[in-house]
Amino acid sequence: MAVIDGPLEGLGDVAGKRVLVRSDLNVPLDGTRITDDGRVRASVPTISALADAGARVVVVAHLGRPKGEPDPAYSLRPVADRLGELLGRRVAFATDTVGESATETVAALADGEVAVLENVRFNAGETSKQDEVRSAFASELAKLADAFVSDGFGVVHRKQASTYDVALHLPSATGALVASEIEVLRRLTEDPERPYAVVLGGSKVSDKLGVIDNLLGKADRLLIGGGMVFTFLAAQGKAVGSSLLESDQVERCAEYLRRADELGVQLLLPTDVVTDTSFPSGDRDPLPKVVSVDEIDDDSMGLDIGPESAAAFAEALTDARTVFWNGPMGVFETDAFADGTRAVAQALVECTQNNGLTVVGGGDSAAAVRTLGFAETDFSHISTGGGASLEYLEGKELPGVAVLERSVS
Repeated sequence: MAVIDGPLEGLGDVAGKRVLVRSDLNVPLDGTRITDDGRVRASVPTISALADAGARVVVVAHLGRPKGEPDPAYSLRPVADRLGELLGRRVAFATDTVGESATETVAALADGEVAVLENVRFNAGETSKQDEVRSAFASELAKLADAFVSDGFGVVHRKQASTYDVALHLPSATGALVASEIEVLRRLTEDPERPYAVVLGGSKVSDKLGVIDNLLGKADRLLIGGGMVFTFLAAQGKAVGSSLLESDQVERCAEYLRRADELGVQLLLPTDVVTDTSFPSGDRDPLPKVVSVDEIDDDSMGLDIGPESAAAFAEALTDARTVFWNGPMGVFETDAFADGTRAVAQALVECTQNNGLTVVGGGDSAAAVRTLGFAETDFSHISTGGGASLEYLEGKELPGVAVLERSVS
């Protein structure tokens, strides 16, 4: 019998069965060129295990945000080609998701073969807010398979047809990627080894409110950088020039500063920043200027934490035993504003080398470490799902995970 070990073993003998796998193949493209294939590579182990066991693997995924109808700019064809290269086997491609091409492509699969369906979000039923509409689309997907495997961690926080509803129509299992992601996140929330440091960056503080709220009582240190830091600085009464500022969140940030002090949590903000008079573009060379956070000019915007702050952040991570990082410290895509992000990444590398648990929380953070030349093995774990990671750490239920407990058996 072709029974698979690990999280997929509940499916039993998969030889000859059509197994629908929800993967996360939402990668950045420059035309038809994939600029970061991290998520494709992360999808390989589960697909390979199923194919090697004789399953007829049908991969369903999305790319970008098409508006519920076909759009050539978001076709999964180049991603399917790359998946085939990584798998080392031919991957068939269906030009629709539940139509004639999908039906014929799946019917033509032999044991151990793999097919990728066209972008699932070309169908309005995938993301519909109406349960009955999503369920109807999911039932069409389910007709293509005998079992379902949820392996797209980057989408399990979405209640969508291919992540949630289809699991109610088919015998289902958790894929190896989702299982490993959840295991790592549990280590961050259930008795983490201390000192426990959380590094948050990115553009908007409003994107991180739930995480800050939930982790203030769990982390020992909270390091804040990126565009979101200027709302915290404004909460301290500092002028932030033309830097990104969410005025409606200033009082909330002031509350977090008070709570951190009351709880004895070290909440570290930058003491200097790198500024410029405009956001970097191809129109002119950057004009970086390092200034104290007390001396940001009215016509300047902060685009990175400064060298003094980068050193302080790295020092705060030196003895950490557990680190979660989500969000770059600055506009890392431009060399002039990448040093803060690079310093944090290097500090995590050293923490990993000292046997600490270091988790890069997906999204822009994952893109940053790759762009800056760090290897995935430099960190304990690089998540494939920034939004899903954040929602888990907020204490929210992930619909695409919870539904597997109620799926058809």
